[in-house]
Amino acid sequence: MIKEYTCLKLDAGEVEEQLCPVVEEVPLSIFINGRHFATAMTSPEMRSEFLTGHLFAERIISGPQEIESLEMEGNVARAIVSQPMRAIVPRRPIVSGCGGIASFLDESKLAGIKSDLKISMNQAQEAMEAISRSEIHRATGGVHCVGLFEEKGPICIIEDIGRHNALDKAIGYALLQRPDLSFGRTFAACTGRVSSDMALKCSVAGIPIIVSRGATTSLAISIAERTGLCIIGFLRGKRMSLYTHPHRLQISQLRELSSSSPRSWQSY
Repeated sequence: MIKEYTCLKLDAGEVEEQLCPVVEEVPLSIFINGRHFATAMTSPEMRSEFLTGHLFAERIISGPQEIESLEMEGNVARAIVSQPMRAIVPRRPIVSGCGGIASFLDESKLAGIKSDLKISMNQAQEAMEAISRSEIHRATGGVHCVGLFEEKGPICIIEDIGRHNALDKAIGYALLQRPDLSFGRTFAACTGRVSSDMALKCSVAGIPIIVSRGATTSLAISIAERTGLCIIGFLRGKRMSLYTHPHRLQISQLRELSSSSPRSWQSY
């Protein structure tokens, strides 16, 4: 996942040639039932988990049992799925950058998250601390980390050049390794911002809470409000910003805030 390249380091007028660690970025061309579906720019690890999680989050499969076969050859993935008509969409890249490219979004068809999960501030803080220990990020500064957690601790912590790729891998890992797991009893934590694609993936999977040390976006909030997703952003130390569905965070002061806040939190 890391390669070394020669670079010139400049510091206060001093120039030194060094070997610098750089995170790998590779293309993965995805074919579904013989048809090119997409090309993803990802980190090279956990490709089966990525593909499983991505197809699930894109609603092409309802579970790994609908993948009849999966072959990886070089930078090409070939999958046979039992419902191939769901995969007939315009070709588009799945980029590693911050924006990404999401599926066509019809907010009227978003399913509600069925979960009564609540977490404490300590659980949110511990999750953020856990995903912030990445040695690859410390070495390169070039990856995002996403963790999927249950009440007793982490299920998996994944690194990738794209935060949405890492979330796909985490979802795929859970589908493949924990087939009896209910996503409604889990929550996600990520190092990057919570944009619409992140909120949509959580909503499709049924993950009720996502915690981030970064910001969120207006469309992510709109999706979250409709589906029941709790978005917690800017979690740094004891500080955080709670954007949607505050009843999922166990804080006694929230009851007082819900009656005085200008936002209509009472409806949640």
